[in-house]
Amino acid sequence: MRDLIIIGASGFGREVAWLVERINQKDSTWNLLGFIDDNDDIQSDVTNGYKVLGKTESIVSYEDTYFVCAVGASKTREKIIDKIKAIKSDIKFATLIDPSVELSEFVQIGEGSIICAHTILTVNIEIGSHVIINLDCTIGHDAVLKDYVTLYPSVNVSGATKIGHCSELGTGMQIIQGKTVGDYSIVGAGAVVVKDIPDNCTAVGSPAKPIKFHE
Repeated sequence: MRDLIIIGASGFGREVAWLVERINQKDSTWNLLGFIDDNDDIQSDVTNGYKVLGKTESIVSYEDTYFVCAVGASKTREKIIDKIKAIKSDIKFATLIDPSVELSEFVQIGEGSIICAHTILTVNIEIGSHVIINLDCTIGHDAVLKDYVTLYPSVNVSGATKIGHCSELGTGMQIIQGKTVGDYSIVGAGAVVVKDIPDNCTAVGSPAKPIKFHE
């Protein structure tokens, strides 16, 4: 078994700990040591049986250990990964896939990505690094999800779509075939994307339309 530490001890971090337990029930793979979290108030706490081991600076103390970042917000996750890479240049990232996930052999998945229970990925799909695909999502043929993308639960991504770097797709939203969501954009819960969404915006509604642009 390989040692593993989860970065982030909030709700999704606890869900990822459960995902690791589910992986180990099928095939003993990970020795989950606990969590790393920068919240002062929870240092040395035990949550769902796993201890908060310290803050991000403490990762230098762990040799031959894998890490995975369980922080849902894409921009925050990117900042955390950049920070820990600066602290520990040889850090190793785990890729975690729930045993219930259905996917073909023609799916590429980058390091540090997390794919949660009951998700389906079909064929010729490219998933970047440090991507989070939450519970019960579907991703169709030839879709491309760039690094740091977050899909919240029950997102439906149709074929030949492109989800840009560090974008977030809200719970229950849908994107029809061949459309693009730009880099650093957020699509709200329940939205339906029928036209391309530009970079650096928040889009909501059915059909989804930008309502705000970010710096």
